[in-house]
Amino acid sequence: MTEFRKILRVLCFLILFLPDSHSYAQTATPPTGRDEWSGDYEPFRIAGNLYYVGTYDLACYLVTSNAGHILINTGLAESADMIKSHIEKLGFRFSDIKILLTQQAHWDHVAAMAKIKKLTNAKLMVNEKDAQAIADGGNSDYLFGGKGSIFKPVKPDRLLRDNDVIQLGDTKLTLLHHPGHTKGSSSYFLDTKDEKRSYRVLIANMPTIIADPSGMPGYPDIKNDYVYTFEKMKNLKFDLWVAAHAMQFGLHEKRKPGDPYDPELFSKRGEYLKALSEIETEFAKKTKK
Repeated sequence: MTEFRKILRVLCFLILFLPDSHSYAQTATPPTGRDEWSGDYEPFRIAGNLYYVGTYDLACYLVTSNAGHILINTGLAESADMIKSHIEKLGFRFSDIKILLTQQAHWDHVAAMAKIKKLTNAKLMVNEKDAQAIADGGNSDYLFGGKGSIFKPVKPDRLLRDNDVIQLGDTKLTLLHHPGHTKGSSSYFLDTKDEKRSYRVLIANMPTIIADPSGMPGYPDIKNDYVYTFEKMKNLKFDLWVAAHAMQFGLHEKRKPGDPYDPELFSKRGEYLKALSEIETEFAKKTKK
């Protein structure tokens, strides 16, 4: 009996005091953001079962299915309520979110992840290369880390790798590992259809340069990862494309609030290749220094 009581006390200690995905706290201040990151924008249907539910610039995507929904990205910590209202404005239930995904483990894309996970009980699925940064709130980030958690940490439920399939009911996405911006930066392919035709949509994580790509102590493979990502992304085939930031795919030039449904707005492959080329040119200049 004495031994049993000792074991019981240990178990009680573990339950009460070991941290779980909801008890972690933010301990450091996030880097300064931009006004357009928290500004509102009308939610709308992009194509088929893909919807834009993010802020003015921080893109969040809702993918609906007959078994619940998938949310990609969450924006800043204070954006959770905005995302919820956007989803409900489109006629869907926030509580029907079953899977959470992200394109990169930076605070401007995942800071509301812990709150939304708690509210919906959805499963968080993360590229394995970004899993640690998600779990420690960005403290292990190669550029912004080292000062504590800059967003509320959350433990992933499933680790993803390149070409892994995420399926929910009649909908599936394929993860594409595009490292460089972060170690686990990811794009996604989604096959969808509307009343007229089918589309292959690329939800791109554009490999913007935010650090010295010739070498970072916390990310020794950064240069090779960028080279790999540029080659992979230039050869992708798709019908439509969007990105992690609205400005990256020219949302506000292509569409105004209240405009009718028009997937073809997002079909400009030339714009995609031009954006990639500009980033690659910047990369080449910085690595030649």
